[in-house]
Amino acid sequence: MARRNGRGASSSKRLRKTWWGYPRENGDVGARNYLLVLSGTLYANPTCERVARTLRHSVALTHPLGRCQIGPDIQRTFETLVGHGQNANAGAVIVIDHHREEGCTADEIAHEIAKTGKRVEAINIREDGGAIDATAKATRIGMEMLRELTNERRQEVSVSKLLLGLNCGTSDTTSGLSHNKATGWVTDQVVKQGGRALLAETTEMMGGEGVLADKCVRPALGKRIWRMVEEMEERILACGVDLRGSQPTGDNMEGGLTTIEEKSLGAIQKAGSAPIVDVIPWAKRANRRSGLHVMDTPGHGGESITGIAAGGSQVLIFSTGGGHTINHPLMSTIRITGNPLSARLQADTTDVDVTDIFEGAPIEVAGRRVYDEVLEVASGKMTKAEILHEDNAFAINRNGPSV
Repeated sequence: MARRNGRGASSSKRLRKTWWGYPRENGDVGARNYLLVLSGTLYANPTCERVARTLRHSVALTHPLGRCQIGPDIQRTFETLVGHGQNANAGAVIVIDHHREEGCTADEIAHEIAKTGKRVEAINIREDGGAIDATAKATRIGMEMLRELTNERRQEVSVSKLLLGLNCGTSDTTSGLSHNKATGWVTDQVVKQGGRALLAETTEMMGGEGVLADKCVRPALGKRIWRMVEEMEERILACGVDLRGSQPTGDNMEGGLTTIEEKSLGAIQKAGSAPIVDVIPWAKRANRRSGLHVMDTPGHGGESITGIAAGGSQVLIFSTGGGHTINHPLMSTIRITGNPLSARLQADTTDVDVTDIFEGAPIEVAGRRVYDEVLEVASGKMTKAEILHEDNAFAINRNGPSV
């Protein structure tokens, strides 16, 4: 078969067992070697963006939070920012804040990130003389950091060093039959080689929680999955509304999915047959145990994959029926589809086309194509989203109101 838009992989070649990444002091391995310019609060956003625009190979993460949040939410913001600073794709980090919001200052964030062994610096706009002086200071520090990072070289490492993120969006009737199944095959291969995968989207486990609970290595983890789904339902009902109308989404229904159960049973195909070894809260760093890890996140794509990146994933498979433009700024996002119409209409935002599943290609053949793409991207190949700078998916989940 001719190679077209990510199609045409052979199933006869041996499965790759290594990739090329940047080893970190704490044992993690980065698929990228970015300078991360991290905003501690919304008032530092313009300074972070100025610094990142000036410096090559840098990524700015900005957001509207970090101030006037109730206790659990300021803690969630803090943990999410720390998680991104600790992600192995960040080779060095500059944290910038505006004043001092207790519980989420640049110094506090930097202190936690520094535990990984990477270089991290904190900048306070007020204490450093205002926006212009803070920008100049951060830029000079960033230049030094980048010169250090460019001395680092990729090294060959085992697939066991990979934490593969799993997410889907704009699901339709092709999802559970094609791209999610191919993703599940990849999940199984990564885990068999000692690696890890991270499944999220709690709302898209509703109706499939029993299937996931049966895959848990301990009964207590299965109970945690059941409780996680129940708590999500309770939070929705506490708002005085029903899940219907928000899940399944309008584009899900247009694609032929009429109930959340239909959507969930297709979505969890991404998990493959791998054992579930842990169930973790939003943005919590995944432990090093090989297997499938499950994170409690909403179905909202930006918030879900932000949690996955904070959990430590270097590369994400984002499988989509209707096509998608989503991309995380720090975690490389590979978009795949098995929908022939989407593969044609959104070819410039689709990295791997697995529509040949509907032409009779075995799941393994399509899965190997996705697997190879994962290791190539982890080793430095740019995704289409990275080339187009489609950095549109950093969104911190929150529980309560601003105060």
